[in-house]
Amino acid sequence: MRAFVLASAAVLSLSACGNGGLRDLSTVSNGPDEFSVLPSAPLTIPENLSVLPQPTPGGTNPVDANPKAEAIAALGGRPSAASAGGIPSSDAALVSHAGRNGQTGNIRALLATEDASIRRSAGRFGGLFGGDRYFRAYANQALDAYAAQEQFRQRGVATPSAPPQ
Repeated sequence: MRAFVLASAAVLSLSACGNGGLRDLSTVSNGPDEFSVLPSAPLTIPENLSVLPQPTPGGTNPVDANPKAEAIAALGGRPSAASAGGIPSSDAALVSHAGRNGQTGNIRALLATEDASIRRSAGRFGGLFGGDRYFRAYANQALDAYAAQEQFRQRGVATPSAPPQ
């Protein structure tokens, strides 16, 4: 009986060390990347099949997604004005206001470097303590929503209700 209890305790303690891989950002899978599949517009048949446009090597396909134009249209802009190059005059004030505090041209590379540094330094001993490595890596950057809500309420800012803690 004693051996059974010790074996059970050993199995339970070792199973607690397992990492389910949730949010494991360093995958080694050779499977398909679900984010590389882009939906395309439905195919259309021209009214006059005798006059088809000539193919343009390296050109765009009319049914390919154009994320920049779709984002501009979703935000109420005109994709045709943006594709002509530059910023439309109607949006110049908005762009000027958005960049009033300066801007970093290489922001994506800078954030990727900082993120890799934080994850590397926080994940050195990640296998020893179990739990979610993502949350541990960014725990000191987390926002306490209830404390922030209380600060806004003390300053007289109307805030929506929040679920109980």
